[in-house]
Amino acid sequence: MEIRKIFRAGNSLVVSLPQEVLRELRLAEGSQLAVSVNGQKGEIVLRPVTATGTAQITGDFARLVEEFVAEYAGVLRELKKWTP
Repeated sequence: MEIRKIFRAGNSLVVSLPQEVLRELRLAEGSQLAVSVNGQKGEIVLRPVTATGTAQITGDFARLVEEFVAEYAGVLRELKKWTP
């Protein structure tokens, strides 16, 4: 866990996000985040927003899919030959 400070930028209060987090979630300047609060846990929750709503794919899942595709690339190519 990394500690971040809240700071002022113009009339807003801001928290910066670590580059590692941005890379893992494939976020960049201009990306949209949905902000919610979990009052029971005292947490602020940020979720990337896509064209279809909030993203449901985590960085871990995306990494697992990439590993699967790399490991089974040959099999997937052969299966593609059988699809109409």
